[in-house]
Amino acid sequence: MARKSLVSVVADALLDQIVSGELAVDDALPTEAVLCDTYDVSRMTVREALKTLQAQNVVRVVPGRGTYVTPVSQWTDVAPVLRMASHGADKGETSLQLVEVRRMIETGSAALAATRRTEADVAALERHLSEMRQAHEGSDLEAFVAADIAFHDVIFRATGNVFVGVIFDPLARVMREKREQTSAVPQIQANAIAQHAAVLEAVASGDPERARIAMDAHMTQTSDDLRHYVLANS
Repeated sequence: MARKSLVSVVADALLDQIVSGELAVDDALPTEAVLCDTYDVSRMTVREALKTLQAQNVVRVVPGRGTYVTPVSQWTDVAPVLRMASHGADKGETSLQLVEVRRMIETGSAALAATRRTEADVAALERHLSEMRQAHEGSDLEAFVAADIAFHDVIFRATGNVFVGVIFDPLARVMREKREQTSAVPQIQANAIAQHAAVLEAVASGDPERARIAMDAHMTQTSDDLRHYVLANS
């Protein structure tokens, strides 16, 4: 196995221990010698793995003392943050925070898409909304979620800004998991269809403020539904 792969294996294993709570905030990581024995790797591999976590601010090095776990609020890379969010104890709070992030990105995207969308974009939005309706009527959760995600992807592409998708992409996997959780409730699907229809009309109108308001209303409905139908019963 190449050294780079071994570095990733060790870094991921240590991150797993941190995410699981086996290594808590401010805990010292095992020494390099212990890590070498544990993972049967060289000292250079261990050092590179620790550098990877340090670059993400997941751990900090205290000269002369060792390497310690940093609070997640100080982590600077989205990948480990998402892993922590996926395994954290308070998944309800994480879900609400993800909606907050969606609101910040998607309201602006909708406004920009309204000024740049093409007729093909509008047709794609109409098609995905129709797919959502059909999936809802057929109780097809997987198809509903796929159409929901595709609808929003069209809006991101319609902005004409290549950075929008790049920024949002790391969140996509966790977002899909959360959508599957909330969309399992039929009433949430019905609410989502109504909100998507309003967003479609607003984007098609070419009015950026109307599109922004429509998407903001959709995010508010998503947050309210999450609290009422999912978190209140968990």
